[in-house]
Amino acid sequence: MKLSKLKKLTTIRWTENNKIKKEKGRKKERKKERKKSALANVVNFERSDNFNNFVNFKQMGLPKVESDKSKEMQLDEKDLQILRTVQHDGRLTIKEIARKVHLSTTPVFERLHRLEDEGYIKRYSAVLDAEKLNMGFVVFCNVKLRQMNRDIAMDFIRRISDLPEVTECYNISGNFDYLLKIHVPDMKAYQHFLINDLGAIESVGSIESTFVMQEIKQEHGLNF
Repeated sequence: MKLSKLKKLTTIRWTENNKIKKEKGRKKERKKERKKSALANVVNFERSDNFNNFVNFKQMGLPKVESDKSKEMQLDEKDLQILRTVQHDGRLTIKEIARKVHLSTTPVFERLHRLEDEGYIKRYSAVLDAEKLNMGFVVFCNVKLRQMNRDIAMDFIRRISDLPEVTECYNISGNFDYLLKIHVPDMKAYQHFLINDLGAIESVGSIESTFVMQEIKQEHGLNF
């Protein structure tokens, strides 16, 4: 009788141990399957464009910022008509602009205000007669700096911005670094400017002046 009970107990324990082993085996299999699935996802991610974008921004230490193009102002034909109108004559009233673009005054006011806020209209100005103001002697001056780096360039721009005779300044390619448009009364005034103002900037290496003999065309507006 005791032997029979012992056999039964042994059989029960063996069955329980076998169940535990099988359960452990199934857990290991499930873990392997999860690892395979995760690895497959990583491989697929590495093959995608998202991975390249992620790596590029990660290397720079920057978060990926998606550009929201929906926030950019979309110009329609009425907006363009308003821009053309005020470009030709910035003194027009809202009522006059509305009549030219065939809209009522309220939408014209709102559109014009939005165009100003978005920077499409930088400012309103008048075109003056340089000859009548005794500033009709025009010179285009090419300037080459002794050397070029950020600090030298910023200092040159700051100095040029403080010179009222320079009405336009462009950073250009080629043999020179900058192109200046200069308005002065006459040659003597330009010589004084060249020696005492432009020549006083230490970074200036060489200068080439081109004198305007006659102005053929001068358009302040854009063709769009």
